[in-house]
Amino acid sequence: MPLRPDGRLNHDLMPGEKGPQDACGVFGVWAPGEEVAKLSYFGLYALQHRGQESAGIAASNGEQILVYKDMGLVSQVFDETALGALRGHLAVAHCRYSTTGGVTWENAQPTLGATASGTVALGHNGNLTNSAELVGLVAERYGAQHRGELARGNTTDTALITALLTGDSDHTLEQTALEVLPRLRGAFSLVFMDERTLYAARDPQGVRPLVLGRLERGWVVASETPALDIVGASFVREVEPGELIMIDDDGLRSQRFAETKRAGCVFEYVYLARPDTVINGRSVHAARVEMGRALAREHPVDADLVIPTPESGTPAAVGYAQESGIPFGQGLTKNAYVGRTFIQPSDTLRQLGIRLKLNPLREVIRGKRLVVVDDSIVRGNTQRALVRMLREAGAAEVHVRISSPPVKWPCFYGIDFASRAELIANGLSVDEVGQSLGADSLGYITLDGMIAATQQAESQLCTACFTGKYPIPLPADDQLGKHLLETPLGAPEDGLHALSASPGGGGALARP
Repeated sequence: MPLRPDGRLNHDLMPGEKGPQDACGVFGVWAPGEEVAKLSYFGLYALQHRGQESAGIAASNGEQILVYKDMGLVSQVFDETALGALRGHLAVAHCRYSTTGGVTWENAQPTLGATASGTVALGHNGNLTNSAELVGLVAERYGAQHRGELARGNTTDTALITALLTGDSDHTLEQTALEVLPRLRGAFSLVFMDERTLYAARDPQGVRPLVLGRLERGWVVASETPALDIVGASFVREVEPGELIMIDDDGLRSQRFAETKRAGCVFEYVYLARPDTVINGRSVHAARVEMGRALAREHPVDADLVIPTPESGTPAAVGYAQESGIPFGQGLTKNAYVGRTFIQPSDTLRQLGIRLKLNPLREVIRGKRLVVVDDSIVRGNTQRALVRMLREAGAAEVHVRISSPPVKWPCFYGIDFASRAELIANGLSVDEVGQSLGADSLGYITLDGMIAATQQAESQLCTACFTGKYPIPLPADDQLGKHLLETPLGAPEDGLHALSASPGGGGALARP
């Protein structure tokens, strides 16, 4: 995964470019007799594209929960020894890209908290919009010295949810969840557990995906369907918006905690999800190919070759070529290993930018009129460098086509876009953006064309990053932001890396 200059990882960005950062990935499994830690490892492996900053797995043997987490990719965090220590019949797992809170070990997930009867471990994909309100609620219930993730320096909205789920002696975790979940606002796809039960919940809008799968001897919940495939689980259905699922020795049961108001993120279809994912019955790959076809109809051009920006632009480029009749070609070769290291590039290498990741096939593009297809433009740094590189390699013309509309608004539901002032489409017209990139022409798909490709009703999609119409109301500006919770409730306890999470010592948090 390419390493960003600030040390974070993202799978399709060039050094120096801050684009649409991925949401997190969550995975949960209840499977007596199976190696749940290894199932979780491979589930996270399938979800690695959703978060590359940290990874963690919590497992329960029915008496105790052990959490193992660290910074880095899934393959860097876990080995056979670590997985062998995570024994039990149920587990929850998480890979993180930070949308609230800094990139620290303390903010890695799953989080852990003590309940009256045991422990809760939780993984979260999404972003809450009422965190400031929830901070007050936690303080009211537990006081400023609440011993939990917040007291240990966790500055995420996930820590707030975990604190609220700890409940009191009069409530089970299920009862507490049914009380807490309706109070959360924003996007949340959750997997959590106590020592004996696996839970999954999704916000009433269903902003982020969450699916349910069946194993021969158990159940799986995951952010995307490829995580089911990799562990041999058959797809059952989506976790419905506003639904809480419980899985234990008595089987699976479900309860609604809120009325459904579906507003799934359209950017999952454009970029975030894996192409082999299915969301709400629609193949993401098929949607992206259709976006390319729509682009060709809406923005035709005389050209010799259609090439993608690997890898995210490939399906749309295939669709553009199919619809236009212009041959598809691989004009760029990708170094798949750039960024799979924590060694940051030097200033000189960073200035080279895109060349660390992509290199032109000169014999393919020399003298050709090119259509270059990409999924989105945020600041424009990557596309500008790419156009320059293609011209230097001998391209006669470079026509840029984008399979999403201009990004003009930030996301508050789990994608870390640049600020509104940094989004290039806010300050310039389409023609001016094209001139800024150095392209011969620029064309974005229309909002209608993109939505039609998803085969979802516009009323059931969140298109806020393109339209500014936010389906979940937002609080005041001073109650939003990635670093809202950087001053948590209670002072962090230096060196605290092990916690007996329940009164009886029923849980343990371990730092590798």
